[in-house]
Amino acid sequence: MERKSIDREKKRKPSGAAVIRPELTTALFRALFEEWAQSGYAALSLERVAARAGAGKAAIYRRWPSKREFVRDAVQSVGINLSDFSDHGSLGADISAYLRATRVAFRHPLIRKIIPDVVAERMRTPEVSEMLDSLTAARREFGKQMLDRAVARDELRPALDRELALDLLISSLYMRMIVHSKNPTMAEIDRQAIAIEAAIKAC
Repeated sequence: MERKSIDREKKRKPSGAAVIRPELTTALFRALFEEWAQSGYAALSLERVAARAGAGKAAIYRRWPSKREFVRDAVQSVGINLSDFSDHGSLGADISAYLRATRVAFRHPLIRKIIPDVVAERMRTPEVSEMLDSLTAARREFGKQMLDRAVARDELRPALDRELALDLLISSLYMRMIVHSKNPTMAEIDRQAIAIEAAIKAC
């Protein structure tokens, strides 16, 4: 055998080696959310999730040791990106951008079904409560950065009650879209942003 052939044999992957394909991971996440929206967390079947993704159950367990880790990574993969926490130059502009991006997320049919199920399930299932608490903590850290920018611009006082301010940031839109299943117009979003900014300045 020639030298080049030997080198190629050394570089070749072992037969049967598992290859983690990113596109399948994405498909599994999408299938998970579809199954979750249809069946709820308690009845979530990994077999059905894998079938939706066109894969076998082994594809899930090659990536995650349990349903808990699978769901956690899926939620974290999208949870932070549901809102816009970036700097738009002023507190009012930051709040408006946050509400607009969150409005887009809350209008997604899967999200509108999954969020109420998560909130209900956290009262019954410790692993869901832990997962939701972790995601909420990460999102609130981004929200605190938004508030800190406003403090640095002298738009908010340094002694601001940040926890109350963060509650105010999301509560009106959550109530309107998730609790009451309404779709606010962009004009209503703008009015919410003005009201929220005024409320946060009073914190």
